[in-house]
Amino acid sequence: MQKRLVVIGNGMAGARVVEEILKRAPGVFEIVMFGAEPYGNYNRILLSNVLNQSQKPEEIFLNSLTWYQGNNIRLHAGVKAVKIDAGRRCIIGYPLPADVNAYDFSDGLFDKDATVIEPYDNVIIATGSRPFVPPIEGQGLPGVFLFRTIDDCRRIAEFAHGCRKAAVIGGGLLGLEAARGLLTHNVDVTVVEAGGQLMNVQLDEESGQMLRRTMEAMGITVVVNGRTKRIREENGKITGLEFQDGTSIDADMVVISAGIRPITEIAQVSGITVNKGIVCDDHMRTNVPEIFALGECVEHRGKIYGLVDPIWEQARVLADVITGTNSQARYEGSKTATKLKVMGVELVSIGAKDAEKPSDELVVYRELKRNIYKKVVIRDEKILGAILLGDTEYADTLMRMFLAEQKIPGNPSELLFGTVTGSALVNAADLPDNAQICNCNGVCKKEIVDAIVNDNCQSVSAVGAKTKAGKGCGSCRSMIAQIIESCVGKVSYDASEHYYVPGIPLEKSQLVAQILTKKLRSVSAVFAALADGKEDADSKVGLASLLKTLWPGEYEDERDARFINDRVHANIQRDGTFSVIPRVYAGVTTPDELMRIAQAAVKYQVKMVKITGGQRIDLLGIQKADLPAIWKDLGMPSGHAYTKAFRTCKSCVGTDFCRFGLGDSIQLAQNIERRFQGIESPHKMKLATAGCPRNCSEAYVKDIGAVAVGEDKWEIYIGGAAGGTVRKGDFLYTAQGHEETVKVVGRFMQYYREHAKYLERTYGFVERVGIDVLKNILVEDSLGICARLDARIQEAVDAYRDPWKEAEVQAYERQFEGPRLVEVLREAENNG
Repeated sequence: MQKRLVVIGNGMAGARVVEEILKRAPGVFEIVMFGAEPYGNYNRILLSNVLNQSQKPEEIFLNSLTWYQGNNIRLHAGVKAVKIDAGRRCIIGYPLPADVNAYDFSDGLFDKDATVIEPYDNVIIATGSRPFVPPIEGQGLPGVFLFRTIDDCRRIAEFAHGCRKAAVIGGGLLGLEAARGLLTHNVDVTVVEAGGQLMNVQLDEESGQMLRRTMEAMGITVVVNGRTKRIREENGKITGLEFQDGTSIDADMVVISAGIRPITEIAQVSGITVNKGIVCDDHMRTNVPEIFALGECVEHRGKIYGLVDPIWEQARVLADVITGTNSQARYEGSKTATKLKVMGVELVSIGAKDAEKPSDELVVYRELKRNIYKKVVIRDEKILGAILLGDTEYADTLMRMFLAEQKIPGNPSELLFGTVTGSALVNAADLPDNAQICNCNGVCKKEIVDAIVNDNCQSVSAVGAKTKAGKGCGSCRSMIAQIIESCVGKVSYDASEHYYVPGIPLEKSQLVAQILTKKLRSVSAVFAALADGKEDADSKVGLASLLKTLWPGEYEDERDARFINDRVHANIQRDGTFSVIPRVYAGVTTPDELMRIAQAAVKYQVKMVKITGGQRIDLLGIQKADLPAIWKDLGMPSGHAYTKAFRTCKSCVGTDFCRFGLGDSIQLAQNIERRFQGIESPHKMKLATAGCPRNCSEAYVKDIGAVAVGEDKWEIYIGGAAGGTVRKGDFLYTAQGHEETVKVVGRFMQYYREHAKYLERTYGFVERVGIDVLKNILVEDSLGICARLDARIQEAVDAYRDPWKEAEVQAYERQFEGPRLVEVLREAENNG
């Protein structure tokens, strides 16, 4: 007979412990869950991405409602459990009104006529935490928000549309993430920290000041030692903050993100011991034997943890104990090691941030100009703590050595810069079974070994599918490969690694064949026909690009399949504004175009005018709502600097002026750019033409380059690179004249579009296929497909439409919604 298990809380802790229980003992428990929010389980760490619009709310869900149904879990979504009745052995809960915060426990909020009662044999409390709200006068005013849930993000975003200035109270991680999100809503942001530095918990004073300078360079105002006394208002509208020292700042809205506190009310009213949090022993059991707890609501050995790694450890122990898998399992506390990205700045904080004893040793490296700071605290030849800001290349090594208490090398500087020989300081095969390999998803070495040995997972992707290891940031994939190799001798090939997109189980040629045969012209149609209707957010952008390649002029554009850059045809910047790069064919412009660019830069108060590496002009700092207007004022076509497509064709001055010129490189570059502008591809394509082998335009290291060698002959090179990877292109063919050169360039471009993996640059594609094979196919026509390739690229050329024409007729409703700079300035002028 099944036992009834009731889990109170449907956040990351509650859902994770249920997953762990189902792994160990499927079918043993009849599981019921209470979740105060009306949704499935989502990744709260990614809420700032929802606020800054880089991810949609549905993209951060870990378990959708169908997951609960598939595992026979009854979820009371939007119902708050308020009491554990030990006498009747049941949980009492009430539906929560839609306009009430999920973390509010005030009496009188609930619909007590719709009481939910669930009997139990065991209970797990995973209520998490709520935002801490300092005692500030005016905190209940309209326009004051907390930042903890998806609904909070929605409320903040909606209110920000009518604001110019926002204040964020709290300079910790959550406060800075809220500030980052607000920047994308066209408001000036001030972060107010009551202490003397930002992120006081994670950073020492020097790195805290360095982070402050970085934030201020991004356009955020930082106030430290700012103890807020009250929120000012006039006629019910917020006007600013007033501090205890008498100073003040202006603001139209306020977000309070000043830390968190455990949610313990249900334990307090149910006779469970509560101190700072719900008190648990090493088995995660409360003072009531059948009731357990975990997560941010728990106090263990006097400590409360607000990080995800301890939750994963607690979930494993609790699942072992409650299922009887290992009734002696013990949670003995966590060593904290955190890897973060704050406002786009990489940050790692491990253990102690400063020396605690005179004998502790410090290794410090700093680069003020690049805002890089590295510090390791050493005690007894082991890492006691570390801070990495701006450069986190060796973070995983430091974290693993810290957690495993491994001895440091004889030269401590190798901790920050790697070994001279390049050998690894940590080998995954030598780590203990409880060593955590994947920090994002809390997967330890033993789980990976079990997946390899018991479930025959012999590839990195197979291990990831079984355990979720490597499915986060991906930095642990090399460690997973080491473990596989140590267990079975080699890492196996996995077909899923070659799927064009993760949500469709087909490699590219198979996927293309299905799309063409079934005449699938939209992303939703592909999911319906090839994935049983199950949509995968990570696959949409790649599918959209592929469909546009296969169906030029017929592709059915669904804007939810596009990133924000492609939806508004501009490149979003870290402050939420956009860059505008008009097309400048071959880098040659006119005085009239330059005057229009200058006038637009003045009119829209462009923050920076930058000459790009592609011989174009970049206007940075444009408001989203101003994009259509500036396009009209420029009167120039889009430069496609925001999408995976043909970008630009650089050129030297060629025979027009250069005394060394052997060919008219400017005219050829303009011919190429006018023909292929906007052609989408698996990744961006950067081209160049050079008037002689001196290569002033860097044609040898472009995706495609054409170099004049005399007598109107042009050597064509493919697969070059000069970014993070540096590679000279492979020689493909010597073409006669501009016409043949453009033809061969287009032929390779089309073959790359049809056969490259999504996000595979041309240099990787050329190396994978091989230059000799490509010569046979594209020059010798060994497969008899050259005529078809030429025809298909012509179809793409014919289907081209300048996306900046959407300035006249928008592609969809509210495409460019947001405050316009000119309207803001005009209103300010009218108001004096």
